Amino acid sequence: MQNANAECHCTMHDVGSGVQVRAVDDARRGLQEGMAARVFPAAVVDVGASAGSLWHEAFGSLTFGPDAPPTEETTPFDLASLTKVIVTTTVIMDLVAAGAIRLDSPIADLLSEWRGGDRESVTVRDLLEHASGLPARLLEPPPSSPREFVHDICGMPLEYAPRTRSIYSDLGFILLGIVASERNGRPLASQFAAIRDRLAREEPSLARETLRFGLRGSEKMRAAPTMPMDEDARRGRTLTGDVHDNYAAALGALAGHAGLFGSAAGVAAFARLVLRAARGDDRIPEPMSPLRVANVLAKTTVAGSSRALGWDTMLPTSSCGTHMSPAAVGHVGFTGTSIWIDPTRDRYFVLLTNRSYRGGTLEQMRMARRAFHDALAEL
Repeated sequence: MQNANAECHCTMHDVGSGVQVRAVDDARRGLQEGMAARVFPAAVVDVGASAGSLWHEAFGSLTFGPDAPPTEETTPFDLASLTKVIVTTTVIMDLVAAGAIRLDSPIADLLSEWRGGDRESVTVRDLLEHASGLPARLLEPPPSSPREFVHDICGMPLEYAPRTRSIYSDLGFILLGIVASERNGRPLASQFAAIRDRLAREEPSLARETLRFGLRGSEKMRAAPTMPMDEDARRGRTLTGDVHDNYAAALGALAGHAGLFGSAAGVAAFARLVLRAARGDDRIPEPMSPLRVANVLAKTTVAGSSRALGWDTMLPTSSCGTHMSPAAVGHVGFTGTSIWIDPTRDRYFVLLTNRSYRGGTLEQMRMARRAFHDALAEL
């Protein structure tokens, strides 16, 4: 078993008061306890403000093995569902800004197979808000091509009437990724790379840090490994730099719901842009103008839902803990990743782990996230 008290590589900036130092110490101790309890073997954090990072640190080793390589701050992680907000929501909003699509565009106008009286009203907005009527996943094993995914998703019965409730759905974001590719004529990865390069003019670290689909070479070999789920045809293999989600794997590791890899610094660079735009910084280019980001982060009108466009919003019962402001937004990934942004406090919180490498349960990960965020309440 890995030594949870192994040397950590950390940097702290402008964390000067005793209260702030204690907050970081408490958060650090909680992560070390999570590793000791085998909730995850590796973790990297990056916590900061719109002006820059305040604390970043790597913990543990890439696996639970006694000779496993130590985690580094540059270690790439499978970001899983953070793909939904970092890539797909951003690309869709870029298409909205360019006039290529509307949030209220009916899906039936964008995908010819989306037919049926119960689904004619469903829009791009409904998919982004997880309020389309689609269930979370398919009943059968995943098909082998994007067109087969479209056929199966568009032909399956809806689980509820659109906008009467919200059920978190990978299927809706798979469709959004395909819609974005078809409307633009370029793959989702290519569109995101172009947006990333544009945004990097205001946040140069976005160009330097890992935040991309498809790791290669030494970068792939350095990635935090995961293990496939039992229903995955790849079960029994260690996935190092290969996407964990079996739907994303069937889609060529490039999908609207999962597939992105990133370092904590890469995710933090993106978080700072969202944070700055949410706080009114009008120097950031589209699709992150303050007005557009305000629209993205606005809570849905669907009754009982905490969703915004792609993002989730603050609930004191969620993974963000109990101390974030009502303006906070975030998202989590199945592999053990999370991003939370609190414009009122001028803070972002990035926590990347590889829980899905023989780690703990989803509930254990949820509790570890809550403890992490609550510990940093006074940072």
